[in-house]
Amino acid sequence: MEKRLILRGIIAGAAAGLLAFLFARIFAEPLIGKAIDYESGRDAAQAALDKAAGLVPEAAGPDLFSRTIQANVGIGVGMVFFGVAMGALFAIAYAISLGRVGKLRARNLAMLVALGGFLGFYLVPFVKYPANPPSIGHPDTIKDRGNLYLVMVACSILFLVLAVWLGKRLAERFGNWNATLLAGLGYVVVMGIVMAILPALGELTANVQEFGHQATETPLPLTNAKGAIVYPGFPADVLFSFRLFSLAAQLVLWGALGLLFAPMAERVLARGTASGRTEASAPARAEPVARA
Repeated sequence: MEKRLILRGIIAGAAAGLLAFLFARIFAEPLIGKAIDYESGRDAAQAALDKAAGLVPEAAGPDLFSRTIQANVGIGVGMVFFGVAMGALFAIAYAISLGRVGKLRARNLAMLVALGGFLGFYLVPFVKYPANPPSIGHPDTIKDRGNLYLVMVACSILFLVLAVWLGKRLAERFGNWNATLLAGLGYVVVMGIVMAILPALGELTANVQEFGHQATETPLPLTNAKGAIVYPGFPADVLFSFRLFSLAAQLVLWGALGLLFAPMAERVLARGTASGRTEASAPARAEPVARA
């Protein structure tokens, strides 16, 4: 049964990834284009400042893939494969949760696991390290940013699992509702401590050396030697809209994953139950009588 659930999780994940890609292609991709245009304009302004200062600007390397390929094939394939991976993990978590989180219907359990996946894998890490479009981020901090985000995801998932376990342990003493509130509060407190300990992206060494102490890596206005602004900072409305639609795309992915997986899991479990009943009710085969 577990293999059948994982297979259906992969199918649901692929479909959910495709839906999330379509959403992102319509709403988020135009904002990525604006971010890339901003980066190109800023690079041109920086090159002009360097030339005026007698510096030789660095030549930009060629793009390996065109914008058309990146916006369609690249993002589409990436989202579908991400959905497949999340679908497999989702199905494993679902199979582990069966019979261990109370008497929930198959559909209700699927939606709860999807909610947990959305919270653990994306929403909570997003609070500390929100998604950024291209042109935001120092090239020397890519590795540090990736590692910090992975730490946030690992801590979020680990403490979410522990919160579920704690809620089950407390339910016998405080009841399901109070136990859920206490476990949820504990999760919020622990993750708040983790977020306070981890550094802000603007406090990474490369950013401090070049821009000073900042809360984020969002580009500030570019100024010349006299302090006059020659190119504006990154547009706040583009940044906000990109983060909003990135969050919405993940909500589409996890919501679709739960909704698509739920009826398939229900059918698999119903077949397994029917098969078990058939085997239990079948008469035992008579053993052949040995002849003297």
